[in-house]
Amino acid sequence: MSDLNFLPAVTMAEQVRKKKISPIELVDAHLAQIEKLNPRLNAFVHLDADRARRSGHNAETAVMRGKALGPLHGVPISIKSAISVAGLRCESGTRLRAGLVSQQDAPLVARLKNAGAIVLGVTNTPELLMAWETDNLLYGRTDSPWDLERTPGGSSGGEAAAIAAGMSAGGVGSDGGGSIRVPAHFSGICGLKPTPGRIPSTGHFPVSAGPFAFVGVVGPMARTVADLKVLFEVMQGPDIGDTCAAPVPVRWPSDEESRKLKVGYFEDDGRTPVTPETRAAVRKAAEALRSAGFRVERFQPQGLEQARQLWWKYFVVAGGMLLRPMFKGREADLSPILKQFLELCAAEPALTAETLLDAWIQRDLLRTQFFAQMQHYPILLCPAAAIPAFRHGERSWRVEGKAVLYLDAWSYTEFFNLLGNPAAVVPVSRAPEGLPIGVQIVGRPWEEEQVLSVASALEAVCGAWNIPPLS
Repeated sequence: MSDLNFLPAVTMAEQVRKKKISPIELVDAHLAQIEKLNPRLNAFVHLDADRARRSGHNAETAVMRGKALGPLHGVPISIKSAISVAGLRCESGTRLRAGLVSQQDAPLVARLKNAGAIVLGVTNTPELLMAWETDNLLYGRTDSPWDLERTPGGSSGGEAAAIAAGMSAGGVGSDGGGSIRVPAHFSGICGLKPTPGRIPSTGHFPVSAGPFAFVGVVGPMARTVADLKVLFEVMQGPDIGDTCAAPVPVRWPSDEESRKLKVGYFEDDGRTPVTPETRAAVRKAAEALRSAGFRVERFQPQGLEQARQLWWKYFVVAGGMLLRPMFKGREADLSPILKQFLELCAAEPALTAETLLDAWIQRDLLRTQFFAQMQHYPILLCPAAAIPAFRHGERSWRVEGKAVLYLDAWSYTEFFNLLGNPAAVVPVSRAPEGLPIGVQIVGRPWEEEQVLSVASALEAVCGAWNIPPLS
């Protein structure tokens, strides 16, 4: 490990601009870290070291010639392998796409490259992203740098492991039911699920269309909130390929404006219990924001259970209906984790035109009611999940004397996919086993800047990011 590997991405870029660090050094340090750790963690599934080195040399030349430099100039990043990067595989963890190489960059990737970022490679996912543990028949499982017997989460688990372990300075995941926020929480890093359409999902597979356009997004992952901010600012903006896109200008609130935001926090949703250390993390975060000058009050939002049930219809039931036909005649290519997911789907009545229309109407009515509550509490603070990182293969847990099932454990993120809120996860504390615990900061649609500003204030007080032991 080089001292360079765990610098914030914004610091890397600043040091490159000041000619204190060479982009070549940064690329070499990250490639060395990948060579050392990836055989154990299995985070990267396609690495293009030669191209990364060429990009590093080109970035160095631009610095020496005094050319205009982007905000991420020379910073080595990674991309989830469900997002198109020209010349790299975009397999989404499935044998159905084995060997598929993207011919062009997704818009968000092009924007990152134009900002000077250097893409090292793409990272592992569960098959077709339908799990909170990263494992598939193409590449096998990804392990957590905090404990090899545990998962870094899913579906952006490879991305989270790479960033946490210093193999990447930051990158991009996607999130339809917690797939950015749960891996960030498990892996001790930061992640942002934006409002659908704020960052274009063009170039993502599975395609964000139909019901998935309402719940699925792409977003940044990094070790610090400052890095999330710059990644977000670079990637955001409408694109014709994203049906939810809207031209929303970036506007960062001042510290004074941020502190006028009233924060409502809840330790559990009244249905799914959370571990004692998770409760303690939420209370710690609430107190940290209070000490930073925010008005923070206990608040239990109404409608969370209905949001969970509607999310189930949009993501689980509709997801199964869309994915199951893809494997007709190729059932042997179905990974065990996706098979489990499809079995859950099959246990539910299929959606009809009538039931899907009803779910659509119920979602809109619920959003209206929920956002009315957020007029009083523009920021919500709550758990990211019921538990910290779990051991590979676990599918239920005993929490506060109650069984918590696999899909229920992530309901705290699922709510906000259904509702369309932006939400960030920031590490706050540790479990007794030493595992990271993050908390979730939720805002109103299109107000990512407020979410990230509150996240930055929380990070400044808690400062909970740590280098994992396997790094």
